[in-house]
Amino acid sequence: MKISQDERDAVYKTIFSRRDVRGQFLADPVPEEVLKRILTAAHHAPSVGFMQPWDFIVVQNQEIKNKIKTGFEAAHNESADMFEDQKSQQYKKLKLEGILESPLGICVTCDRSRNGPVVIGRTINAQMDLYSAVCAVENLWLAARAENLGVGWVSIIHDHVLRDALNIPQDIDIIAYLCVGYVSHFKDKPELESAGWLPRRDIEEVVHYDSWMPDKTQNN
Repeated sequence: MKISQDERDAVYKTIFSRRDVRGQFLADPVPEEVLKRILTAAHHAPSVGFMQPWDFIVVQNQEIKNKIKTGFEAAHNESADMFEDQKSQQYKKLKLEGILESPLGICVTCDRSRNGPVVIGRTINAQMDLYSAVCAVENLWLAARAENLGVGWVSIIHDHVLRDALNIPQDIDIIAYLCVGYVSHFKDKPELESAGWLPRRDIEEVVHYDSWMPDKTQNN
């Protein structure tokens, strides 16, 4: 199936306009059919050995969200102390989650035992199932952006908080907790870039050909 130029352009537009949303969530509910579409897109992510190691826990209950928010605040305070003074003060002013503001939370997990101990493609690199689950996160994120939904990844939280709040078994790995919902607007740039936390690196700085470091002997 060939992709048309308009379809190609729409994919790139979605990628470049994707944002990690924290403070622009609206209370508007996400229709069930829209939720199903983005979860189905996540479920169609590439997975090593076609093991599909992911599960998705959809969180709507306010009491559960409150537990997760409390866990975030504890981890947030803990994290602030890890930065030097100036960065710590800047860090404390950043809005880094939308746990209570977003109508939905989605926790993405990885069942590393799915399909047994030996899986095609994971025989040498045992981490490939985790990487596959991260691909599901990206699929979900891009599908959500195509639906004009915002997504925010809450990474500043201890696994045990999510495990306790969501009854996740000990043998299941937690990949991501995502805040999902409609937003008032999408920012032109990532918030941390706009806030001056870090700049976007030039593409030329991160692309290498044939070797991480150029072979200087070729220029002699």
